[in-house]
Amino acid sequence: MSRKVAVIGDGHVGETVAHHLVVAGLVDKLVLFDLNEGKVKADAIDFKDAMANLPHHVEVTYNDYAELADTDIIVSALGNIKLQDNPDNDRFAELPYTSQQVKAVAKQIKAAGFHGKLVVITNPVDVITMLYQEGTGLPKEHVIGTGTLLDSARMKHAVAEVLDLDPRSVVGYNLGEHGNSQFTAWSTVRVLGKPITEIAAEKGLDLVDLDKKAREGGFEVFYGKKYTSYGIATAAVRLVETIFSDAHSELPVSNYVAEYGLYLSYPAIVGADGILARVPLNLTDEELAKLQVSADYIKTKFEESNAK
Repeated sequence: MSRKVAVIGDGHVGETVAHHLVVAGLVDKLVLFDLNEGKVKADAIDFKDAMANLPHHVEVTYNDYAELADTDIIVSALGNIKLQDNPDNDRFAELPYTSQQVKAVAKQIKAAGFHGKLVVITNPVDVITMLYQEGTGLPKEHVIGTGTLLDSARMKHAVAEVLDLDPRSVVGYNLGEHGNSQFTAWSTVRVLGKPITEIAAEKGLDLVDLDKKAREGGFEVFYGKKYTSYGIATAAVRLVETIFSDAHSELPVSNYVAEYGLYLSYPAIVGADGILARVPLNLTDEELAKLQVSADYIKTKFEESNAK
């Protein structure tokens, strides 16, 4: 059975996702989409030029929505990254543009008869994931945003760096919005099996500062090269791999949480059928309050985007 993925949006992130999928041999068929016909055609040709030097073959096509009828996974990476270059570090600066683009794309996805899984990178990801689910009519469990999968990785990087460890030695989550209202749920964080709160007390770690580094790490990358790519692309590819392999992995992704009536990042079990279950957490009262603030913010922005 061939594995077919479509990447909608062939900018810095989309092309990085596509490259990872092709070079790692994670797909058999790849469909690229972008409004810039010259760019997307050039990337398709470039991938075809690479085939003779790869250990596997990938069929590459572009800008053909009819291809979505039998596509397994769509990755939405469309956006306008220049809008993020603003003095307020406003992660919602792209929303007026992306919300309209997504509504149009969702109609074409639905018209093509797509019935696979949709992985959303497009920002602001929680609101956009809801717009995709609403516009395509796909089951909520089949539309997943990368959410705080990247932010949790940034938290692990920040904690591991101060402790001189591999970030894979750190477990735990950033929750809520993939944006400024997100937070590190320190009650979930363990380092080599030990609660981070105990380690912080022993070593004098500033958890407030580490939370800030996790939340704002993307801005440092963005202002250094005017876009982010590797971190978020890797998060998206991990989701694609998890779905294809039916891994039943516990991941902090943007998924529909019935208690709040919307999408936000909360750990869930992900497999071939998308979101299989939500993982219950024993959050502190302070963390629950922060999660509510994040949910309220997402809801407000979703209602604003849907009113236009």
